[in-house]
Amino acid sequence: MRSFRRGLLLLPIVVLAGCGGEDDYENSPRPATPINVTAAITDERVSVSPETFGAGPIVLIVSNQSGSEQALTFETDEIGGENPGVSKATNTIAPSGTASLQVDMREGSYAVRVGDQGIEPATVEVSGERASAQDALLQP
Repeated sequence: MRSFRRGLLLLPIVVLAGCGGEDDYENSPRPATPINVTAAITDERVSVSPETFGAGPIVLIVSNQSGSEQALTFETDEIGGENPGVSKATNTIAPSGTASLQVDMREGSYAVRVGDQGIEPATVEVSGERASAQDALLQP
């Protein structure tokens, strides 16, 4: 009976010794901190600010200042192929309404357009990766 009790006492030690023994674990750096990019849809054109920024996550905040409902599309020219591009769209935005869109940007040129062919699209240029948020405090 004593040996059985000793075995029960040693069991948790043996189990804990087998947990997590991998020494070569490497933390992946955090992505860049998301930035806010604004877009305004008017009856003449789509405007984006800033027009150039580094690759990484963004939050696109869209304001429809035109007189009709619009859906904004954010896309690269290279949809399909070996490196498929990005194509994201908002839901329909009512006049004087707003919407937001989260996009993880890669380097390249992007068109920001609406379905109305009379409204001129905007072009956004994305350069190399923004710095990691690894050492930034108070990040989610």
